[in-house]
Amino acid sequence: MSMSPTSPGFTEQTQCGVDMRTPLRDFLRTETGSASVLLAAALTALAWANIDSGAYETFWQTQLSVRLGAHGVSLELREWVNSGLMTLFFFVVGLEARREFDMGELRDRRRVTLPLLAGVSGMLVPAAVYLAFNAGHSSVHGWGAAMSTDTAFALGMLALLGDRLPRGLRIFILTVAVVDDFVALVVIAVAYSGHLTWPALLLALGLFGVILLIRAARVRRGVVYGLLATASWVALLKSGVDPVVIGLAMGLLTYAYPASRGDLERASDLFRLFREQPTPELERSVRLGLASALSPNERLQRMYHPWTSYVIVPLFALANAGITIDGGQLADAFTSPITLGILLGYVLGKPVGIVGASWLTARLSRGKLHPPVGWGAVWAGGTIAGVGFTISLLIATLAFSGKQLTEAKIGILGAVVGSLAVTWLVTWVIGLLPAPSRSRALLGAGQEIVDLAVPVDVHRDHVRGPMEAPVTVVEYGDFECPYCGLAEPVIRELLADFGDVRYVWRHFPLNDVHPHAQLAAEAAEAAAEQGAYWKMHDLLLVHQGALTAADLLRYAEEIGLDTERFRKALRAHTGAPRVAEDVESADLSGVSGTPTFFINGRRHHGAYDIESLSAAVHVAKERAALVR
Repeated sequence: MSMSPTSPGFTEQTQCGVDMRTPLRDFLRTETGSASVLLAAALTALAWANIDSGAYETFWQTQLSVRLGAHGVSLELREWVNSGLMTLFFFVVGLEARREFDMGELRDRRRVTLPLLAGVSGMLVPAAVYLAFNAGHSSVHGWGAAMSTDTAFALGMLALLGDRLPRGLRIFILTVAVVDDFVALVVIAVAYSGHLTWPALLLALGLFGVILLIRAARVRRGVVYGLLATASWVALLKSGVDPVVIGLAMGLLTYAYPASRGDLERASDLFRLFREQPTPELERSVRLGLASALSPNERLQRMYHPWTSYVIVPLFALANAGITIDGGQLADAFTSPITLGILLGYVLGKPVGIVGASWLTARLSRGKLHPPVGWGAVWAGGTIAGVGFTISLLIATLAFSGKQLTEAKIGILGAVVGSLAVTWLVTWVIGLLPAPSRSRALLGAGQEIVDLAVPVDVHRDHVRGPMEAPVTVVEYGDFECPYCGLAEPVIRELLADFGDVRYVWRHFPLNDVHPHAQLAAEAAEAAAEQGAYWKMHDLLLVHQGALTAADLLRYAEEIGLDTERFRKALRAHTGAPRVAEDVESADLSGVSGTPTFFINGRRHHGAYDIESLSAAVHVAKERAALVR
């Protein structure tokens, strides 16, 4: 099937045999896309409550019971949303946190400290602001409503700002938000749970212990975990502890790992067997083989994330954001210590807490620990984190009722508007700076994680472009892979547009799906012995459907090689060790499919059309200029 650079498969970096979209990229895209749905749900709730507040409250106070014999659970619809469906939301948060620890930015454990401290400080300072306004009032116990960032709204705001803020800020905010959500759950469990019923709590802990045991035994049946987690949820509900905590715990237990080349090759073997004998037994083996090639973390994120982002969180907003508003209520609210404490806690306390903790950590560590972006971007991230909605509303419904709950909701909604306005102001000011100062404010001078395990060696690697170029693009490719062929004209355009970019091709033949890829790679190395590597490279990508030995000899003759010497090199497989070295370096770098790109050692997870690659090269050039 042919594909153009603008087709969906191409722009999402579809590989030969494996989809290269990362869990972190899917997470960001789903959350930002759902921000508009969440906003629409909140506005609908406000409209509903103000048109007919009685109907709004009557609907959400409807009792729904689920019974099994003499036992069961009976809750209002709002409670089913807040304590039931929101458990899945926290499950997805836990999955993403685990993915970041296993595969993402936080796999370098030194990078955990700063966002951890920033996240905690970004909750303590707003809570302190709230307490300062409410000291001596009966509302002092509602401090938890002024703490937590809404991830969907925050990432949605980042999407609206587009290229004005660096990608590293998204990862930083996501990490801070994960810490934020974890602390918020601890706060809910400790400060806002009801009277504890110890037998039920001990039962919940025992069931969780069983989950840990079967996980240690590497049981992979999702239904087993689902049943035990559901039973734990019911036990926690009966115990008086908010049961959403089981969602985060289950997410944090779920492994994340990249698809290995061995697993993918086994999946290919299973598919070939099914192609030869399409039986139900082999069909099941193929499905299990494909599923086992991906980590359970990624599979579960793909399954549940759209539901939490597009259904559960908006449904939560619909159930909780409805408040009746008139001029008198607004006037009373903005003189209320509850409203002012929440509003100023988010709009001022959040950025001060996040930026202050980041600055102190960097200062006390003498620069060993620093944000992944510049200080201007950190300030923008701090103001974005002041968008509190989902967890804030959840805690408000636990802490308040009646008029106080209305005042809290007005403060939460006001904080959303205020934080978005302050964020826009910060980015506008950064945009007014001269180009060098703006780059430093956004990108900083810190080093990013290097994903390329084996650095480029100009004396060994095949390099196109200036040897001393500030930006290096490495591609792991397969001469028979059609997507590598589609990427080739993009690379040529990139090199033509940027005179200071060098390009490196490293071999990664997918022998299980491309029978001629290995010989083609060795042919390129045989041509390199005669100083014609790039001529052969270009011909092989132009003629991907004709890579037999006879074809390769014809290409050698076409570019003027000594064909006898070339034939002997192919027969002796003199290029095989060099190809094997490239494959080994690919394995060390976590490459499992083609094409895979690295830009200045950093893996490029986005699309590989000219716009996306050019944007990544621009950022790499700016960062290279800052660290010189």
